[in-house]
Amino acid sequence: MAANRNTLALSVLLSLLSIGGAAAQSAEQFYKGRVVTLVVGFAPGGINDISGRLVGRHLGRFIPGQPTIVVQNMPGAGGLGAANRIYNVAEKDGTVIAGVGRSVPQLAIQGNPNVSFDPLKFTWLGSLSSYANDAYLLTVMMRHPAKTIADVDKPGMAINLGTDRAGATNVIFSLIAKEVLGLQVNLVRGYQGAAPIFLAMQSGEVDGQVIGLSSIRAGQRTLWDGRQLKPLLQFGRLTRLTDLPEVPTGRELAKDANARALLEFAELPFFMALPFVAPPDVPPDRAKALQTAFMTMCKDESFLDDARKLGLDVSPIDGDAIVKLLARASATPKDVVARFNEIEKK
Repeated sequence: MAANRNTLALSVLLSLLSIGGAAAQSAEQFYKGRVVTLVVGFAPGGINDISGRLVGRHLGRFIPGQPTIVVQNMPGAGGLGAANRIYNVAEKDGTVIAGVGRSVPQLAIQGNPNVSFDPLKFTWLGSLSSYANDAYLLTVMMRHPAKTIADVDKPGMAINLGTDRAGATNVIFSLIAKEVLGLQVNLVRGYQGAAPIFLAMQSGEVDGQVIGLSSIRAGQRTLWDGRQLKPLLQFGRLTRLTDLPEVPTGRELAKDANARALLEFAELPFFMALPFVAPPDVPPDRAKALQTAFMTMCKDESFLDDARKLGLDVSPIDGDAIVKLLARASATPKDVVARFNEIEKK
């Protein structure tokens, strides 16, 4: 019996030593030789995938211990599936991070029943873009007769906008242009992503679409540089983008306080346009290491040069700034959120 008690005591002691050793392990010791998985909640090819792979190429250099980063696409429900999985299933030891859609955290504020996370409890690393040098553009092919957004209200100047599925950002802002700002736009639905809509624009099937400037520069550089596109309105902006001083913002066209409040809620995700996150409850030292690495990466010349080649806006904000944005969104009046939800369902 004494031998059994001694064996048990030794086992407990070794377990305690093991736990103590793990607790004493520095972030550098933890990450050295490890693989970190970066989940992208979208299919390959779009702006979220492009930015995720950019971060995957560079972030490891700035995390203590310089782990290898492997990018894994997990498309589904506009990034919501990946966010739910990161929050509820992924390891919380700092070996899993994710690039989530900018609108996904807002779904919780909207009361979406498919959300199974609290956005304020994620470990936010930061966002590559706060839209300081970007805009969500209502743009048409140059052949369209409208020269300015004011022309769209004239007879024969209606715009046919290619759009995605219900709830997609391009659908929401096309509907805002139509129903909130009162512009003559028609939605042509059923396209799957921006690239097919651009093809439809070039063939004359539709006139334009609503899409981010960075997405145009990253995926349709030839059209943009060749001046084949004509931006008429910019969303996601408090003021006009410096590069587009002649193009008004949606807020300028808002006719009353209710319209402005709805636009503010709808546009809030743009100010955390390319966010990256880790699960909740990551050990504080590793969370801090990831957050510091992310912001340091965003200032690195090699990273910035790579981002410029891809046409991405890099105007980073840190995790604390994202939490403040989400807290502000949570304070939106319920009737405004309800109106937004109605538009999103159409």
